[in-house]
Amino acid sequence: MTRGRENLSEYKGMWLFTLFDLPVTTSEARKDYANFRKNLLKQGFTMLQYSVYARYCSDEDRGKLIKNRLKRELPPKGDVRFLLVTDRQFGKMEVFTGRKRVSTEKKPRQLFLF
Repeated sequence: MTRGRENLSEYKGMWLFTLFDLPVTTSEARKDYANFRKNLLKQGFTMLQYSVYARYCSDEDRGKLIKNRLKRELPPKGDVRFLLVTDRQFGKMEVFTGRKRVSTEKKPRQLFLF
């Protein structure tokens, strides 16, 4: 069952970050990079900055499930990091575009079911 975001706990809800540095020096490496990025988007991630993607998860178990799914698809070379933080911690992030402060990304109005 899908719930509206107003019912989602900021302590139970999690954001899964994926941060990566992947080589793009050969055509094969560029293909690996592109496939990894496409997989992140397919899994519901949003690009926050170059090589920094995040996805909202309803709870820690769901975050771990998605992380483990991604770990099976890691490119053969490069560095990838995963980080799970609570929605409350994510909401404390300060984001600036130049010197102007902007809002953080909002959790989705509904959860992804797949």
